[in-house]
Amino acid sequence: MKNVVEKLIVDKTFMGENYSSERLPRAEYENCIFERCNFNKGYLDNQTFLECEFIDCNLSNANIVNTTFKEITFSQCKLMGLAFNTCNPFLMQMYFADCNLSFANFVEMKLIGQQFKSCNLEEVDFSDCDLSNAKFLECNLERSIFSRTNLQKADFSTATNFSLDPENNMVKEAVFSRETLQGLLHKYKLNIVD
Repeated sequence: MKNVVEKLIVDKTFMGENYSSERLPRAEYENCIFERCNFNKGYLDNQTFLECEFIDCNLSNANIVNTTFKEITFSQCKLMGLAFNTCNPFLMQMYFADCNLSFANFVEMKLIGQQFKSCNLEEVDFSDCDLSNAKFLECNLERSIFSRTNLQKADFSTATNFSLDPENNMVKEAVFSRETLQGLLHKYKLNIVD
């Protein structure tokens, strides 16, 4: 069997491209910018992205099996339904700002120090995930799943609408504000008043 040599694409900007029906050419993309590109339900599997930035792109429900995301920034992107747990975990590093990640799957991933800033994380599955030292800055976590999740030293101080069971998750030294404490007590059905 022949070894497939990936094409290397460096320092290129992709603007307003539609890859939802036509596939992004298979390559190793390094220091590239993808702006206002549509990958909705497209195929990004087996791709390599290194130090790239995705701005205002739609990657919802794209196939990202065996895809490498190393030092990637997602800004104002739609990433709904993405199965990040199918990506290549080696050297994975991503930053999310102002993104919609609803219904995304991070099950069993190591996301130590992961940062989410001003993101919509509705119904995201973080089961069996290592999110120690993660930051959920001004994020909506409505109906997100935390089960057997390592949340030690994670920052929930500005997160909203989360519900997690401290008996089913590791929360030692996690940070919560007074306003967000009810997310920890939800299962007890307490009436918390000011």
